[in-house]
Amino acid sequence: MRKIIATEFVSVDGVMESPHEWSVSFRSDESGQFKLAELFAVDALLLGRVTYEGFAAAWPSQTDEAGYADRMNSLPKYVVSTTLESADWNNTTIIKSDVAAEVAKLKDEPGQDILIFGSAELVDALADHGLIDEYRLMTFPVVVGSGKRMFKEGRSKLTLELGKTATFPNGVTVASYHSSAENA
Repeated sequence: MRKIIATEFVSVDGVMESPHEWSVSFRSDESGQFKLAELFAVDALLLGRVTYEGFAAAWPSQTDEAGYADRMNSLPKYVVSTTLESADWNNTTIIKSDVAAEVAKLKDEPGQDILIFGSAELVDALADHGLIDEYRLMTFPVVVGSGKRMFKEGRSKLTLELGKTATFPNGVTVASYHSSAENA
């Protein structure tokens, strides 16, 4: 069974909204290699509408020597949206209804794991159904002050177990958390 991995850029104060506004100054070779390996370890992307629209506007025109852009553009993409009428980014399928059942079907298909970038509302909704297997938080040493957080205010308790951790010379840390059996 494939895993669903939510990979998120977060500030020290837990903000994940608009990481392009606060994470760019922390780019490094080490974090770039981490993100490259992460992308090449999966064979599909699952995105919420807002993240999808941002990515679809940016990635098709991107190029790089490492092959990250080519991989982003060629992977199958599943976008969850009740309002999106069409999805023009290469290899995109829209999931309009029964999201939990459709994502569970994707998990049951053969292949590598599935990666979710951003998509706070989708991550929170899938957490309610126990469909997120791993939360991979890349924490940047910056306090943003305000913005959307990964989990909505007042959500029910979610217990996680720490997996791998990494720290880069620029102060960025990565912690992988797995859903606990306590959540089942």
